Amino acid sequence: MIRLPHLALGAALLVLSGCGGLLQPPSPPPSLYRLTSASGFAGDPRVVPIQLAIDTPMAEAALDTTRIALTRNPTTLDYFADAAWTDRLTTVVQALLVQSFDNAQVLAAVGPQGGTLRAESVLVTELRHFEAAYNGPGPPHWQIEITAKLVKLPERVLIADRTFRGDEPAARNDMGAIVEAADSAWRGVAKDIVDWTAATLARPAR
Repeated sequence: MIRLPHLALGAALLVLSGCGGLLQPPSPPPSLYRLTSASGFAGDPRVVPIQLAIDTPMAEAALDTTRIALTRNPTTLDYFADAAWTDRLTTVVQALLVQSFDNAQVLAAVGPQGGTLRAESVLVTELRHFEAAYNGPGPPHWQIEITAKLVKLPERVLIADRTFRGDEPAARNDMGAIVEAADSAWRGVAKDIVDWTAATLARPAR
């Protein structure tokens, strides 16, 4: 049996004690929040006989994350603590756009870009704003800005483009109410994108 001198033993205990102070318990996982697809479409029986691919949206790195963004002025971006989307925002938006088109049933077929669909057109989008905006001491409003381009395949010719915006005030300054505002703003924007896309693709080619 090896016996440590008293000084060495005391030093070893001090080192272990110091390490114990440095090792913090792991942080609890963030609460996960999800958005929903647009629904409640008019149900026009005329289906546009076109197959559409939905490309993965483009976004700057600050938005292309699972973290839920907030802003207090036009030049800064921050995130809510202990809260996250269920997936990266661009992945969430792509999946929900596909679901929204499925709910509307206005096109022959819709699917993600790169899938098995033999798409004749592709919807290319960019997320420019998707965050809670604080303009004062009260609850924020959720702001969305998405640019959309319809591109004809395989020629990659631009058919049309448009910018969509949504703005919804949160009822309270808590995470549940803020995500409800985000979902309401998003569903409005998604519905506008679906309606515009269907109307644009239904027009005779020039």
